[in-house]
Amino acid sequence: MRSRHISRVIRADRDRVYDVVADVDNLPAWAQGLASAEVTWDGDDLVVESPMGQVRVRSVPRNELGVADHDVVLPSGTVVTNPLRVLAHPHGSEVVFTVRQIELTDEEFDRDCQTVAADLDRLAQLVEDRSRG
Repeated sequence: MRSRHISRVIRADRDRVYDVVADVDNLPAWAQGLASAEVTWDGDDLVVESPMGQVRVRSVPRNELGVADHDVVLPSGTVVTNPLRVLAHPHGSEVVFTVRQIELTDEEFDRDCQTVAADLDRLAQLVEDRSRG
């Protein structure tokens, strides 16, 4: 299994970025690789329609450290832990997402990494637009 860290510097305060990342209602606005429609709840699980099919997401509680890790239960039942960090950066903040090659061919893994990079670009646009507004 390979892992790849995808990061994006965002010109906004770390706490502002973390607030957007940690609020799961924002997922469809930026994390289109995961949530392609409105999110719903089933107990403590977030249920989303994704490009992979219906998945369940379990997030760590909000915290002061900028940690937004989450487990994704794939349609196959496999659980993928996704480390996600929002860090302070000299130009605002940096978001780092670790993509793991689980149940993916090399080609699918590369495509997944590109999707995550595009998601982080959308996150930057969303946060930076809110910061200007």
